[in-house]
Parts: sequence; structure tokens; C-alpha cells
Amino acid sequence: MKAMLYDEPGGPEVLRYVDVEDPEPGPGDVIVDVGATALNRLDVVQRNGWFQLPGFTYPHIAGMDVAGTVSAVGDAVASVAVGDRVVVDPSLAGVAENSKLAGRGDLFGELGIIGGTAAGGYAEKCLVPGSHVYPVPDDMPIEHAATFPTCYLTASHALFEVGALEAGETLMIHAAGSGVSTAGIQLAKHAGATVLATAGTDEKCERALAIGADHACNNRTTDVTGWAREITQGAGVNMVFDHVGTALFGASLFAIGIHGRLVNCGNASGDEATIPSLGYLFHSGIKILGSDPYGPDEMGPLWETFCAQDFEVIIDSEFPLEAAAGAQDKMLASDFFGKIVLRP
Repeated sequence: MKAMLYDEPGGPEVLRYVDVEDPEPGPGDVIVDVGATALNRLDVVQRNGWFQLPGFTYPHIAGMDVAGTVSAVGDAVASVAVGDRVVVDPSLAGVAENSKLAGRGDLFGELGIIGGTAAGGYAEKCLVPGSHVYPVPDDMPIEHAATFPTCYLTASHALFEVGALEAGETLMIHAAGSGVSTAGIQLAKHAGATVLATAGTDEKCERALAIGADHACNNRTTDVTGWAREITQGAGVNMVFDHVGTALFGASLFAIGIHGRLVNCGNASGDEATIPSLGYLFHSGIKILGSDPYGPDEMGPLWETFCAQDFEVIIDSEFPLEAAAGAQDKMLASDFFGKIVLRP
């Protein structure tokens, strides 16, 4: 099969489009013929060597978000059959011992992730535990399914499992053009929250409003704290959902009202943040929460909700697999809204 892999850290020049051996399933595995793979920031930061998950090895085939058609099943797999269209849960937590991917990590140690520490969807075929695939409805385009796993699971876990967002609360979401944030906006609105979205361009703000955000501002030209305080009539927001990190950390903290929460799941602008006022933090009873990895029991129910509800799938652009370097450059430049997709 063809695959896009790399053997060393570096820029897009380290990506190689090569022939590799087809994967073979263990008793508890399936082989998915990849129909589409959605890009994630981890694809780029691991390639560059800026950050690599514990358990990462070379050569590496990236691609966490995979959807396609089952082409082979292990002897112990009864839940899916050859020809089924499926979407993949990339987490390798809870994998049975009869899978070739068993023992590849847990939620808090050596985190096992298809496309992160195991071969992923930047290839024509992908080895997946049979327990980690879910049926794609006949009327859903396969590329739509590929946009779901990481962005919706990350956003849902942060908002509801960690942040305990409730109907009637006010939420501020940064980086509104990212896949995680476009999912978060829609999930929060579905839950009955008021959503304030920020983005780095006026165009992205307009698009955030179009998918359901109640308010939006350009965080490069606006006093984000003052804007949020004005909208909430001085009270501040109940929660900030942040995966930007350094650049907006202080503004986020001061935009939060009494007993509010700041939930962080990323560091796109930097890994260090300074708390500008401990006094404001403790006098206001604000909680700063790190959003840990989602659990193995979260994919199924959220996938059912996604399939049953009218969520807008936002695909910015599609690239052929052999043009993955260009797709990653587009992601790194933040020149996108929604998800970037690779097609073999």
C-alpha cells in the first residue's frame, strides 16, 4: 500500500510517499481501507519534533481521524464485517488482548493513539481494534465521518466531563476557526449555552456566527476581556474553553466571573502562561482545569448524537494523500476554518 511517513523530525521535506507492507489484522482487529483522514495539530507538531507523545517511534504514519471501509476482519471480530463503512476511535485505551494494538498505553501514562503512537490514516489502509470502529450511516459522506473523532470528543470531554457546562451558562471559546472550536460551538449551543467566540480574523468571526455562536470578536484587534464583560453586563462568563494557551490566558482569566472555570486542552500559541492576579483568582473562586484525555466509553454515545442531530460538518479543503505536506503547511499557517481532509 501507499503511505505518507517520516523517519526523522523536520519540515514538510521529511514526509515521504512510499510503498509499505499492508497491515494484517490480529484476532481482535480489522483493516480499514481509508476513505478520508482529517488533519490535527498533533500531526504537525510531532513531525516537526516540537512535541512527541510518550511511546512515539520512527518511522511514523500520522493521521488520528480515520473513516473508511472494512476490508479484513480478525477471527474474533463479530461486530463488523467486510464492506462495512466505519469511523475509528483513535484512542487505544481499553483495547482487548487479542488485538495487535493491545498494551499500547492508557489514558495517563504512555498514551496510545492511532496516528499518534501507532500507524494512522496517512495511508491506504489502517490497522484498528475491532472494538474501536463505529458504523457510518449510509447517507453520511465518509469525509464527514472523518471530521468527527478528535475534535468532537476533545470538545465534548472538555465542556461537559471536565467543565460541567450547563444550559443557561455563558461560554467563551477561542480559536473559533479550528475543528475543536467549531465542534465546541455547536455542542455548547446544543446544550443550551450562550456562546462567545473569538478568532484571529474578521472572516472567521463571521463564520463562527454562521454556525451558531451568539457573539464573536477578533481577538487580535479587540479587548477580549472588556468585550466579554460588556456582553455579560459586567458579570463575566461562566467558562472559557481554551486551547490557544499563552496569548489569551490573561484575558481569559479576567473575563471569567465569580465561581467560573477556565478549561484548557491545548497550547497552540505557547506552553507557558502567567496568572496575572492570584488575588483575582482566589477571591473570585475561579477554577483552572486541565482537560484530560476522553475515556473509552465516550465515543459511542457522542457518535450517536452526532449522527442524530443536525450538526454542520465544516470541511475547509481536501488534499490527495501525496500532497499531505501542503495540507500540513495550510494547517500550520492557520489558513483554514474547520477541518482539512486527506483522501488516498
